Amino acid sequence: MTIAPTQTAMPATQPAPSRVGVLLVNLGTPDTADARGVRVYLKEFLSDARVIENQGLIWKVVLNGIILRTRPRAKARDYLKIWNTEKNESPLKTITRSQSDKLGAMLSDRDQVTVEWAMRYGNPSMKSGIDALIAKGCDRILAVPLYPQYSAATSATVCDEVFRVFARLRAQPTLRVTPPYYEDETYIEALAASIETHLANLPFKPELIVASFHGMPKAYVDKGDPYQSQCVATTEALRRRLGMDETKLLLTFQSRFGFDEWLQPYTDKTMERLAKEGVRRIAVITPGFSADCLETLEEIAQENAEIFEHNGGEQFSAIPCLNDSDPGMNVIRTLVLRELQGWI
Repeated sequence: MTIAPTQTAMPATQPAPSRVGVLLVNLGTPDTADARGVRVYLKEFLSDARVIENQGLIWKVVLNGIILRTRPRAKARDYLKIWNTEKNESPLKTITRSQSDKLGAMLSDRDQVTVEWAMRYGNPSMKSGIDALIAKGCDRILAVPLYPQYSAATSATVCDEVFRVFARLRAQPTLRVTPPYYEDETYIEALAASIETHLANLPFKPELIVASFHGMPKAYVDKGDPYQSQCVATTEALRRRLGMDETKLLLTFQSRFGFDEWLQPYTDKTMERLAKEGVRRIAVITPGFSADCLETLEEIAQENAEIFEHNGGEQFSAIPCLNDSDPGMNVIRTLVLRELQGWI
């Protein structure tokens, strides 16, 4: 009788441990503070149909024939005023990287979580961030648009780009996207604490505070964008928390571009009006920005300060964004952990 040789059972292949990726995303920045770097950045930014909705022939002529020939040099000079020369990068890039590093450290007790960061326009690209998470074994990704208030020109275009990257993948990770957090209690408390701390260290007492949000064409809101209503909700929540009314905490919109009507009141016109009306001491906070950037460090802290002082104002202070401060990181951590429920 022939006895068959004993068959040794092969061990079952164990699947790799499942990992969860968190991708922090901010708007973007030029790679270099010169006309060429700004031109590359502006071309990508202004070619997005979420940002400039009418991408027809007239706009393409204006963009390529006028804007990209004249604006980059002027904006490069503005970037040079705030540039992080030590790292040779914009403050937005420096701060967003730090936010990612700090969030990773805060979640280090959760071994399955990996944190990366990206810019919607410019570098590091969202594709590079998603690729890095996938390479580290992440089959679930939480995208975190770092915009407290939703708009199609910011939050939605982050989702657009995630889907474009995913469209090229056969094995797509499962995706979640954090919602806007314009009324979140942790966010409002962090804003209020930042105001109180800043004012306590000022050598003067502001007569009022201006909350300046990035503007958008009024037509976008008329078509249904909820951005304006969420900016109003943030300001009203902040007023309640600080015990202020609309005469002590004003809402304005900055950074208008082109000739269309944008959301009002305009920040620069408000600075001019207040100074001419006799307001001498003022502070400005920018609640729509999660990190300081050109629009806060140059447009508000320098350009609008100059407008205020030129028209009779005497003391002006720009309150820093939440950035990577402890309260700011607590906002991001709270938001991320809330949206990761069921995954970790």
